[in-house]
Amino acid sequence: MTVNLAAGAAAYAKAAKQLAMPGGNAAVKGTGSGFGDMLKSALTDAIDTQKTGETASLQAATGKADINSVVAAVNNAELTLQTVLAVRDKVVAAYTEIMHMTV
Repeated sequence: MTVNLAAGAAAYAKAAKQLAMPGGNAAVKGTGSGFGDMLKSALTDAIDTQKTGETASLQAATGKADINSVVAAVNNAELTLQTVLAVRDKVVAAYTEIMHMTV
């Protein structure tokens, strides 16, 4: 499997930019946007990546797209889906562990 380094670098740059903005690290301070907003933003980005992959696949089916861009878009969509599934599995595992704790 190939990893798109440009997409990863862009994600880190976006996160760094949000933290550098005034109030961007509000989750750390305890005010303003928090984990829920960050999660919503990440899921929105994941959905957008999936839609881009679908659009590229449709354009390839009609012969209107370059095969290299289609492969890159589909790879990004696949990598995003794998990341979302891995995060989901970790969240479910953490929830299960918390539910098994004695009070």
